Amino acid sequence: MVTTAVNPYLNGNFAPVHKEITADNLQVIGELPAELSGIFVRTGSNPQWTPIGNYHWFDGDGMLHGVRISDGKASYCNRYVQTAGWKIEQVAGKAIWTGLAEPPQMDNPYGILYKNTANTALVWHAGQLLALWEGGAPHAIKVPELETIGEHTYNGQLTSAFTAHAKVDPVTGEMMFFGYSPTPPYLQYGIVSAAGELLRIVPIDLPIGVMMHDFAISENYTIFMDLPLTFSIERMQRGEPMLWFESDRPSRFGILPRHGDNSNVRWFESPACFVPHTLNAYEEEDAIVLTGCWMKDSGLVGTNEASSQTQEINRPLYQWRFNLSTGTVQEGRLDDVAIEFPRINEQLLGRKTRYGYTSRVANNPVLLFDALIKYDFGSGRSQTQEFGAGRYGGDIVFVPRPGATAEDDGWILTLVHDEVTGTSELVVLNAQDVTGELVARVLIPQRVPYGFHAAWISSEQLRGA
Repeated sequence: MVTTAVNPYLNGNFAPVHKEITADNLQVIGELPAELSGIFVRTGSNPQWTPIGNYHWFDGDGMLHGVRISDGKASYCNRYVQTAGWKIEQVAGKAIWTGLAEPPQMDNPYGILYKNTANTALVWHAGQLLALWEGGAPHAIKVPELETIGEHTYNGQLTSAFTAHAKVDPVTGEMMFFGYSPTPPYLQYGIVSAAGELLRIVPIDLPIGVMMHDFAISENYTIFMDLPLTFSIERMQRGEPMLWFESDRPSRFGILPRHGDNSNVRWFESPACFVPHTLNAYEEEDAIVLTGCWMKDSGLVGTNEASSQTQEINRPLYQWRFNLSTGTVQEGRLDDVAIEFPRINEQLLGRKTRYGYTSRVANNPVLLFDALIKYDFGSGRSQTQEFGAGRYGGDIVFVPRPGATAEDDGWILTLVHDEVTGTSELVVLNAQDVTGELVARVLIPQRVPYGFHAAWISSEQLRGA
């Protein structure tokens, strides 16, 4: 194997930062609202050492970037997620594991084919922040220090992988998750109580292993997506890719009562597609409505279709309506703009919402986001906040104003990097006036590489941790 030489996801603002810093009294342009109090945390891929072989953006070690806001002031710190693999490589002084773009390391001396990087997403549940990677166990993180506590296996009861996109019901406090695998059981579904106790893990039958990055919940149901991004050991044994998008296979959406099992799943078929992230799902009359980001194929690996669409036209906001009475599916685009990282006011997760927020995909060879879009599903209109020339954002969070009664009464937060100046900042927008002037810009004293998903932990939640 040779070391990666030129890779867009190792250069520019995708390049890793290796220095962990803590900085107080950050410069603020504008004014941070007095009611905005908590910590914004975003995770991402940040390789500790020069990667081995062909590097994929998803391979790097997890690094957390946190901006704490209180009394109109802000501080920053960044910390690696110190997984077992990170610690082994730190002692070795070099990379030991390859990544997704390389064949599995059957001869890895540590007996682990792929390193749990804990780099993909974050969830706050039962007073604990968890850093997630869908191929293994979550890692518990101490806040606001962002120090790694260790693997969180629910007292050894976690017997499956754990999705990067666990869903917390805002009413019951339950957390739903799943784990997928290239070998049987291909899918397992779990529920954690509001108190943080693992209640159950049940297998869900699939005809073949698939990569299932996200799912959705409604008030009473859980929705799985059996999409044709398939694993095949036989394919790998023939010298072909183990992971492949089979465009001649249909997409299937499985709907089951939240506390049901495999015997309760109803499957709905749809044309082949990939859904990297869901916005929300809700129940309306006799239907389940699911909204998410639609792709013609996964964009991750090859496909058996002659000509795949590009990312730029491949990611519209999309909606499916699954009729539980007739078994029929209605589906279609809600917009023609390429988007990603869809979010809502998560106090309403699983319930019908009027508003959704997404990052707009820039017309660029690599995946960058040049604007923020607020969708009004009531009026059918949208509003866009452009980040400006050479400025790119990422995942967003909606922070409700304390005591708010309107769904969109709050702020939108995201990290933005300026390619011209080489500087990064946390921007704060008024969610009710997305196209207006920025409420505040918090200047970060160190470059923050582009990354993956973000979370907001309020000061109230921090006090209860």
